[in-house]
Amino acid sequence: MNIAVIGTGYVGLVTGTCLAETGNNVVCVDIDRDKIERMRNGEVPIYEPHLDVLFERNVKAGRLSFTHDIEDVIEDSKIFFLALPTPPGEDGSADLSYVLGVADQLGRLIKDYKVIVDKSTVPVGTAEKVRAAVAENCNVPFDVVSNPEFLREGFAVDDFLKPDRIVVGVSSERARKVLEELYRPFVRQGNPLIFMDEKSAELTKYAANAFLAMKITFMNEIANFCEKVGADVDQVRIGMGTDTRIGKRFLFPGIGYGGSCFPKDVQALAKSGKENGFNFEILEAVMDVNNDQKTILFQPMKEYFHGNLKGVRIAIWGLAFKPETDDIREAPSLYMIEKLINEGAEIVAFDPEATENVRKLLGHRIQYATTQYEALENSDALLICTEWSVFRTPDFDVISEKLNNKAIFDGRNLYDLEKMRELGYHYKSVGRETIHPLTK
Repeated sequence: MNIAVIGTGYVGLVTGTCLAETGNNVVCVDIDRDKIERMRNGEVPIYEPHLDVLFERNVKAGRLSFTHDIEDVIEDSKIFFLALPTPPGEDGSADLSYVLGVADQLGRLIKDYKVIVDKSTVPVGTAEKVRAAVAENCNVPFDVVSNPEFLREGFAVDDFLKPDRIVVGVSSERARKVLEELYRPFVRQGNPLIFMDEKSAELTKYAANAFLAMKITFMNEIANFCEKVGADVDQVRIGMGTDTRIGKRFLFPGIGYGGSCFPKDVQALAKSGKENGFNFEILEAVMDVNNDQKTILFQPMKEYFHGNLKGVRIAIWGLAFKPETDDIREAPSLYMIEKLINEGAEIVAFDPEATENVRKLLGHRIQYATTQYEALENSDALLICTEWSVFRTPDFDVISEKLNNKAIFDGRNLYDLEKMRELGYHYKSVGRETIHPLTK
């Protein structure tokens, strides 16, 4: 099939590349001319494992190309995927201006039957708004489909090529057949291709992300309570996770969730509820708890330094909101950095992929290391914000040698408590006993 993907962020570029991988001819459209030119020159503008290999292969084969002009793809493309940003407004609602703007543009340009697919995460009722925006200036048949993405950053390519399920909201049999044919190669092993109405599909995405955010937040609450009563959250997590009704995933406590999906989607669903006269009380609590959780280690750090962080040099390992991505949107590290800087601390940070994105945001307000151990030099403590694999088995002798104090504040519970006790560290994690060495 001939496909146009409008928007080349995480969702758009992964979608376009993976659809090209199954033999479709895909043109990715973006108004950012510089970005388009870089992709034409073979540069992948985002970090996502395995995407570069597929990108290069399909560009070389001529199945994946790029343009900044939507008119270039109007005549040949049968399916238009809208993978556009829906950022939260000041009131928490999803901003649909990009989506509806392109829908209006398509309505003015299309001359024969097209299938327009909402791939962006959008509130319930968006398909109707897109349909109305297209129809206002359109005199040919078209269909609007809701097809929410379920891609995890860091695993997006695998998630697209081997999906747990594909959800398609559609009211037209003609469009249903088109999407069924398009997605057939991705569900050959029997994973479900689920058809439903558009509103249910739109809500499915929000409901799934809100539930996972709630699960993470609940576990963080349990972790905080563990510290109050002297329980070990790791043991609690294992005891809970072996219950098949609960499952093992998303039970790891830490310093809160971030990224492009969970914060935005929980906020948007809560706002959508209010607009329809419904109060999502549980989601309001999730947002409040998560906001506090992002800086849960700040007070213990301040207490370690006797209430004064001025001039204290803190090394940070991990800036991205999660490992295997360079995405720093709503990353807990940024919240901790802001609080530490406001208290007069000096920050030197290292991340395998996200450093340049933080540099663009914070500039010279913090320092940046080129290796994880360089960040430790002459630092007074180590703060771990992201659970990159490279941080899981470090050389503790090097850490001890470079740090001024053997103090680690671990927001991702990477290390064994007994080992940290044996090594003589002050070790503060989340929901577990704080290890205090005999001497500091």
